[in-house]
Amino acid sequence: MRLMIATCLVMGGMVCVGCVATRPVRYYTIQPASPPANQGKPDGLVLLVGNIATPEALQDGRIRYRSGANESGAYEYDRWTERPGSMVRISLLRALRASGKYRRVLESGSLAAGDYVLLGKLYEFGEVDGASIQTKISLQVELVDRKTNRNVWDHLAEREEPVSGKTVPDVVQSLDRNLQRVVSETVAEIDKFLTMQR
Repeated sequence: MRLMIATCLVMGGMVCVGCVATRPVRYYTIQPASPPANQGKPDGLVLLVGNIATPEALQDGRIRYRSGANESGAYEYDRWTERPGSMVRISLLRALRASGKYRRVLESGSLAAGDYVLLGKLYEFGEVDGASIQTKISLQVELVDRKTNRNVWDHLAEREEPVSGKTVPDVVQSLDRNLQRVVSETVAEIDKFLTMQR
């Protein structure tokens, strides 16, 4: 009798496991600015683009959403191909290179030499649900003078962008547009500050 009950339980468990459907995980990316066709300015500054720090919630790759003032979550089956901090860093790097206003724009590293290093913190990068669906990006950046190792400039860019539909791909497209505008604003502010310094 025990053997029959155990066999039924095992068989029933196998049937249940076979009935569970799994959803595929979908991956998304942001399209960074195109690489520059022009060369840098021969007498320009050398900029280093350093780390863009993110809160722990943005580090697991899931696309985030916020509803109301205190509720936040993540889509389990919709993920970024790279961490948002890395996508923002690449976008800044390419946009600064594309401006043609600097001799070189490099990723910072232990051997990289430059006049200034750009560092940042990405506070928010996701969907915001309210009366309408929006995306929000909040990015704080600072320039550090490599000679003095002092922070000489900082800028907070916060921007919301409407989402044109109700699907995750619509949210991703809105975040893409939003990031391009935040990066353009940030690069323009960096250019303005560094032009005043020369």
